Amino acid sequence: AQDAGEYTCDSGDQQTTASLQVKVLPVLFNKELRNIETEEGGTAVLRCEVSKPDAPVEWRKGGVVIEPSDKYEVKLKGSVAELIIRGVEPDDC
Repeated sequence: AQDAGEYTCDSGDQQTTASLQVKVLPVLFNKELRNIETEEGGTAVLRCEVSKPDAPVEWRKGGVVIEPSDKYEVKLKGSVAELIIRGVEPDDC
């Protein structure tokens, strides 16, 4: 972290120095994904909330990373991550 390092307090006659270490907190889910049901041809929105705003998240289907496309839109607004699936087909399940 950019704030980690050594800091010194200097009185002119004396100095005292301390080291600051910053512990990086894990990104946790405040709200997990929920199962949804959507009609064929419709739009499905999967949404979850993470503990750190703007933390990078990765969406996967069956272990394969989903890349943004006309069908898949990935949004991250603050701590809310969304995957929008357009034109849902049975094969998308």
